[in-house]
Amino acid sequence: MKNIIKTFLFLIFFSSISISQIDTSFTPTENISADTVFFMKKSPWGAVLRSAFIPGLGQVYNESYWKVPVIWGFAGWFIYNWIDLNNLYKENQNLYRVNSQSIYKIRRDFYRDQRDKFTIYIGLLYLLNLVDAYVDAHLFDFYIDNNSRNDFQFNFRINIK
Repeated sequence: MKNIIKTFLFLIFFSSISISQIDTSFTPTENISADTVFFMKKSPWGAVLRSAFIPGLGQVYNESYWKVPVIWGFAGWFIYNWIDLNNLYKENQNLYRVNSQSIYKIRRDFYRDQRDKFTIYIGLLYLLNLVDAYVDAHLFDFYIDNNSRNDFQFNFRINIK
């Protein structure tokens, strides 16, 4: 019986959280005049073009300077691994041509597959760079009022015996 009561109270408590209250006292259009036009400070497609030309330049344009070393770091790591795997692939390809042993063929195929994975990683990083530049420029003017208290704190205790 105690478990049924606890479950019932638990469900009532969580159902009351999901019901929201609507503040009808504020209408967002009452302070905006009809001739007000919004101009974005940053061009999303301009940021994409900058990042397409030099990866990370769109992030500099959007004033997200901390993202540039992250992009360049991942790019450097991926390119380093691609070059290393490509050298190992060529080495094992030459050994397979000379010796015709199956172990060199297996290694050659392995290193080729790994090299191709890093090619995909480099391409995905480049696309992620472009998407990040676009989204960051698009949300550059997004304003959050620091005085609003919309954070939700949830504290409860369950005693299970």
